[in-house]
Amino acid sequence: MIGDIVKVTVDRPLGSYHPEHKDMYYPINYGYIEGIMSPDKEEQDAYILGVDEPVKEFTGRIIAIIHRLDDVEEKWVVAPENLFFSKEEIIAQVLFQEKYFQWEIEM
Repeated sequence: MIGDIVKVTVDRPLGSYHPEHKDMYYPINYGYIEGIMSPDKEEQDAYILGVDEPVKEFTGRIIAIIHRLDDVEEKWVVAPENLFFSKEEIIAQVLFQEKYFQWEIEM
């Protein structure tokens, strides 16, 4: 899975707010991979790193998986094929949402 190329449909673009939690701001693009179901019975969620403007869709490489230890979901981290991020860089960019959960990151 890590290293695979996927297309992310963005439903929460950079600069937007969560539809239910109005105080949660998205500093990065966030969306889902159409047709791939996750353990929560929804399409697989994905963070997009390395894209500094709002987008509607993005095709990139899975660079990490965030396993939530206190939830059934996991989040994929997707980036342009030519960009690499350290574990610390990934954490810094997804912490706006992941700070509410216990998790580990697989790279």
